[in-house]
Amino acid sequence: MPLVEITQNSHPVILELLYATDANFTGKAIYKNARCFLHEKAMPLFEKVLHLASNQGYTVKIFDTFRPKQAAQALWDFCPNPIYVADPQKGSNHTRGVAIDLTLVDKTTGVELDMGTPFDDFTDDSHHSAILTPEVARNRYLLLGIMMSAGWDFYNNEWWHYQLFSPRDYPLIEHDYGIM
Repeated sequence: MPLVEITQNSHPVILELLYATDANFTGKAIYKNARCFLHEKAMPLFEKVLHLASNQGYTVKIFDTFRPKQAAQALWDFCPNPIYVADPQKGSNHTRGVAIDLTLVDKTTGVELDMGTPFDDFTDDSHHSAILTPEVARNRYLLLGIMMSAGWDFYNNEWWHYQLFSPRDYPLIEHDYGIM
């Protein structure tokens, strides 16, 4: 099995897997079980992210990682916009297990950093190239710097989305790992 499960017991993270709740852009739960997986080849880079974030006083909050094919189809059916949702016929980097949606939380205060928009905000304001307040720009650049220093590539239209370089080198994963 190419995927490794991430739990709050296995790693110092906050899991807020929004597709397992109705607090996502569809307004209904997509996942039956809130489980978090990454491809085994992504794990060393993910663990480097945790180390870099912690050294700067932050905890990583994960919104989504591996996304089963059925979930990708449900998201596409609700919002068939290829700028923000991958066409399941072409395959999602999440369905390959090599993408992660995340943010940073201040370890001292427990407050999530202001990134200017919430997760899955499908507007130009969520783009890395958006005109931002100095605080929001600093927070996004902090996340971008941590992720890129750890070896992740970014997606320009979503400040929260990072993936391995050359994600299409990894096959789509058919098994749902108990999420659906």
